[in-house]
Amino acid sequence: MEPVYSTVITAARLLWLAEGLDFTVSGVENTPATGPGVIAINHTGYLDFTYAGIPAFLQGRRYVRFMAKKEVFDNKYSGPIMRALKHIPVDRANGAQSYRDAVDYLKRGELVGVYPEATISRSFELKEFKSGAARMALESGAPIIPTVIWGAQQVWTKGHPKKLGRHGFTIMIGVAEPIEPVGDADALTARLHESMSAKLLELQDAYGPHPQGEFWVPARLGGSAPTLEEANRMDAEEQAAKAARRAEREQGSSEG
Repeated sequence: MEPVYSTVITAARLLWLAEGLDFTVSGVENTPATGPGVIAINHTGYLDFTYAGIPAFLQGRRYVRFMAKKEVFDNKYSGPIMRALKHIPVDRANGAQSYRDAVDYLKRGELVGVYPEATISRSFELKEFKSGAARMALESGAPIIPTVIWGAQQVWTKGHPKKLGRHGFTIMIGVAEPIEPVGDADALTARLHESMSAKLLELQDAYGPHPQGEFWVPARLGGSAPTLEEANRMDAEEQAAKAARRAEREQGSSEG
């Protein structure tokens, strides 16, 4: 039992109750009751990690150590909590340390949560996966646990205001069968993408009719979300703009 983690979970459950969130969780038995696991999660919203830990908690009250961007740890409010929960900071300028930390956690029998897409998918379709989850699994010997969340983007996602009031959103969480760490990283990543794609379609079908034109519904299902191709273009433009601003700041610093 970890008092801080337990307290945070209790607080989260009270918040979900106040929000009227309706959770449907399937495949809990696919989360390891003991031993390590790479919890690979699709990324549709800012609060995905709070929901992705539910199957592990239901499976023997286990805790997941999530990999999150370093800026969250640098914040004076969220930083102390993230460190107390033993989550793993990711410095995108130097990812080697976070990778080593994650592998160390796995070798100690922990569950490590990671987003193979790296960033939120504006299209709510699966983006191309990075190979980090597969490499962690291969190095540590831990299975990959494909975990898909659907509906959480209604609460808070990129480019849209958060809705933390009592809206009664339905959130589905599905855990697919574990993938053993065999083969090379590219092949394992492809298997993971295939597994999560199938689970995503399964959850979307089970969710029922999606309201047409809604921002959180993929274009494929009649929503107003951008297509995957459009979302990729938007992401590329955003990254280019960030790089340009960073270059300007660095140039200003050197001139000063």
